[in-house]
Amino acid sequence: MTNLLANRNINDMDPMNFFNDFGNFGQKFFNDDEMKTDIKENDKDYEVSAELPGFKKDGIHIDYRDNTLRINAVHNLDKEDKDEKGRVLRQERSSSNVTRSFYLPGVDQDNVKATYDGGILKLTLPKMTEDQQDSHHISID
Repeated sequence: MTNLLANRNINDMDPMNFFNDFGNFGQKFFNDDEMKTDIKENDKDYEVSAELPGFKKDGIHIDYRDNTLRINAVHNLDKEDKDEKGRVLRQERSSSNVTRSFYLPGVDQDNVKATYDGGILKLTLPKMTEDQQDSHHISID
C-alpha cells in the first residue's frame, strides 16, 4: 500500500485532490486494509497508537529515518479444512501488507519505546533535547 502522510490536510471534496492522489484512487476508495493511527504530540514526546488486528508481532517492522516514522505490517494466513478421510474440502489463503509513514521531526531514536498488545501498536517517541539537537552543529572558523 502506498505510504500516506498523516500530516496532510486532505479534503475529499476538493477536485484537485483527485488529481494529486490519482495513483491511490483504487486503494483509497476500495481498500479497507488501511492502518488506523492516532498521533499525539506532547511537549516531550510523540505518542503513536496504530490498529493492527490479526497481525503477529514478528510481522511488524518499525523504523525511523530522515525524521519519518515508518510502520509496515505483513500478515499471511493459510486455512485448510479436511474431512475425516483427509480430503481437502476447502483451502483459503489471505494476506495483508499495510504501510504508513509519518513525519515526526526531532525524535531521540535511542529512546523510542514500542509495545504491541491486543492488536494495538503503541509507540512513544521522545523528542530530542536542545543539547541533542545542537550536537550536529559545525562551527565556522
